[in-house]
Amino acid sequence: MAVLGEFIKKAIDVYGFISSDPDPAKAQRDVLKNLLTKARLTAFGKKYDFTSILTVDNLYEAYKEKVPVHDYDKMFADWWHYLLEGHQNVTWPGGQKYFALSSGTTSHSKYIPVTDDMVESIRKAAVQQVLSLKNFNLPPDFFAKQVLMLGSSTDLIQKDDHEEGEISGISASNIPVWFRGYYKPGAEIAALRDWDEKVRRIAEEAPKWDIGGLSGIPSWIEMMLKEVISYNKLNTIHDIWPNLQVYTPGGVAYEPYKKSFEKLLTKPLIFIDTYLASEGYVATQKRPETTSMALIVDNGIFFEFVPFTADNIDENGCVKQDATILTIDEVEENEDYVLLISTVSGAWRYMIGDTVLITDKKRAEIKISGRTKHYLNVVGEQLSVHQMNAAIEQLEESFDLEVKEYVLATILQGEEYITKWMIGADKVVDPVRVADFLDSYVMENNKNYKVARTKALKRVEAEVVHYDKIYRWSEEFKKLGGQTKIPRVMKEEDFISFETYIRSLA
Repeated sequence: MAVLGEFIKKAIDVYGFISSDPDPAKAQRDVLKNLLTKARLTAFGKKYDFTSILTVDNLYEAYKEKVPVHDYDKMFADWWHYLLEGHQNVTWPGGQKYFALSSGTTSHSKYIPVTDDMVESIRKAAVQQVLSLKNFNLPPDFFAKQVLMLGSSTDLIQKDDHEEGEISGISASNIPVWFRGYYKPGAEIAALRDWDEKVRRIAEEAPKWDIGGLSGIPSWIEMMLKEVISYNKLNTIHDIWPNLQVYTPGGVAYEPYKKSFEKLLTKPLIFIDTYLASEGYVATQKRPETTSMALIVDNGIFFEFVPFTADNIDENGCVKQDATILTIDEVEENEDYVLLISTVSGAWRYMIGDTVLITDKKRAEIKISGRTKHYLNVVGEQLSVHQMNAAIEQLEESFDLEVKEYVLATILQGEEYITKWMIGADKVVDPVRVADFLDSYVMENNKNYKVARTKALKRVEAEVVHYDKIYRWSEEFKKLGGQTKIPRVMKEEDFISFETYIRSLA
C-alpha cells in the first residue's frame, strides 16, 4: 500500500503541476453560455427566451433582465413540482433520477432536483479537491489510507420514476469505482437509516480500518468519534486510527466545536473545508495558508452575488427583485454577499440561502458567513451568524466552556423586545453573567446592534443547558446525523416552542 500511496501522490503532483486554476470571470461567462445553450428548449428556457438571450453581446445583462430571482418556494411552486409529478424538460433537459431532500434548518423538507449532469459535476468537483491535496504537503502513505465519510443513508427512497435522499447519501451512492476501496464505512453501514445503529456499527468495525481522513458535519463527527473511543476503551481516536491526518468539516463552522474536538485527538489534524450543498458542489479549500474555499467556477454552476444589506433583502430573508446583483468580477473583498446560483440541475438565479464573505477576488475565494434566514434583524440589530460564532468563541474562552450548539431569537415580551440565547454547553454557568458578556461583546463589534440596544431592544437574556438537551430536541423534531443542522436563529413562535421543550427535559 505504501507503493500505491507514493504512486498516487506523484500522479496528483504531476497533474497539479500541468494544470492551472481558470480565470474566474472568463470561466463564469463560459458556464453561463453553456447553461443557457443546453436549457434553451426546456419549458423554462422557452418561457424566458434563452435563445434570444444567446444572441446578445452582453449575455449576462440580458439574462439578468429577463430571468427573475428565485428562492426555493418560488422555484418549486412555479417549476419543480412538475418534476415530482413526472414531467420532463421542465428546467433542465430530460427527467430527474434523484431529488435531494434538504435537511438543513428549515421546518419543512425541500425537494431539490439532482440531474445526471449535476452528479457528474459533483464528481468533477471531488476530483478538484483531491488534486488540490498536492498543496498540503501530505506524506505519500496518506494516499493509501481510507476515508470515513459520515453522511446520510445511501439507501435512497424509491419513488415512481426517481429516488430521494439527502445529497450526501446521493453522492455516496455514486462514488467512482476507483474510490470504493478507500471509502468507509462501506456500502452496508452507509445504507443504515438509524443513526444510533450506524454509529454503533462504525464503532464495532473501527479496529479493522486504517482511516487517514474524515468527512462530515462537526457535531455528528464528534459524536461518532466519542462512541468509537468509548466502545473500544481508548484514550483518543489516534489510539485506533494512528494515521488520521485530515478532516473536512463540510462548510459548517468548526470553531464552536474546536475545544471539545481537540480532546479526542493525540495530534492535530489538517482541516480542508468543502462546500457541498443540496444544490451542488459550490467550493473547496485549495490552499493550506488560508481557511477560505475557492468557488468552483468552471463546473456547471454560475454564481451571482447580492450585497447583504437591508436594501436588498426583505423581512423574510429573501432577495428583492430590484436588488443590486453582481458577478464574480464585480464583487469587493471583505464584503458579505447573498449567493445566487444557476446550475446544471435547473436552478435559475436561485437563492441558495447562504451568505458568503469574499476573501480573495482574484482566486474567487470565499468563507461562508451565515444564512439569510439566520440573520437576526427584528429591531435593527443586524446580527449575522459570523458575529454570533465570534461571540460564542469568546464566551468559551472567558468562561472555560465547551459550547456545542446555540440558538437565539428576538421576541416581544409584554411591550419590550428582548434577545434570548439558548446555549448548549458541557456545564451550566451563571446565565446573567453569560447574557451580560454576550451583550457587551456584540455591542463592541456591531454598531447596528449597539444602536438597537439604546432603542427598541431593551434586554438580553441567556439560558445555559447541557448540550444533550438540544440534541434531544433535534432527534425528536428533526433528525440526527447526515447533513442535519441546528438553526442558529429562530422566529419568536418557533423559539418559544423550542424553549418550552428544552425546559421540560429533566
